[in-house]
Amino acid sequence: MPIIKVIIPAYNEEASIPLVIKDIPSIVDEIIVVSNNSTDNTEANAKQAGATVLIEKQKGYGYACLKGMEYIAGFKKELQPDIIVFLDGDYSDYPEELTKIVQPILEDDVDFVVGARVKEFREDGSMTGPQIFGNWLATKLMRLFFRSTFTDLGPFRAIKYQKLLDLKMEDKTYGWTVEMQLKALKQKLSYREIPVKYKNRIGVSKVSGTIKGAIFAGVKILGWIFKYSFK
Repeated sequence: MPIIKVIIPAYNEEASIPLVIKDIPSIVDEIIVVSNNSTDNTEANAKQAGATVLIEKQKGYGYACLKGMEYIAGFKKELQPDIIVFLDGDYSDYPEELTKIVQPILEDDVDFVVGARVKEFREDGSMTGPQIFGNWLATKLMRLFFRSTFTDLGPFRAIKYQKLLDLKMEDKTYGWTVEMQLKALKQKLSYREIPVKYKNRIGVSKVSGTIKGAIFAGVKILGWIFKYSFK
């Protein structure tokens, strides 16, 4: 069986993180929760639910993801994973759909899979207007500049570990997801989108739930797209 590890960035997700961990299928070798300087019981609850818990004091989604990758890189080569899955800690995704996300990698040797939050599978109110528009604009531009078929920047995603290393990820904050997709296109990785269900998160979003977060995320995403369009 391939080794699959899950990285979950989490900031103050004490109520949702045990539910996320509980619903992750048993095919996963290790669940790594990276507490992004949480001030509640996120770390204790994640540990009690059976996850490996890391702490990243620098706030930022990318910082947390990179911390998880740094931890994995410390394993001996034979213990390093075949597949990395990224998943949010707010319980807006359905963790049990992880088997669908990794299936194209396991069965068809696809390099990279994104869970697409398609409208027919989304709970009402689970994505804000700015989120929906931002996803539409970003993927439209990727289609225009790179002939991409992406329709979403969904955070629920899986990638072959070596391909992830080859991307040399660097974004520390809101641009992590779009950076991964743009670099996958640039490096001509094989990719696929899998429609996934999406529901209202537990708690308030730290990005789309604030005007400041939504603006910063939009600027960062568009910045990455235009940077790679003229590179």
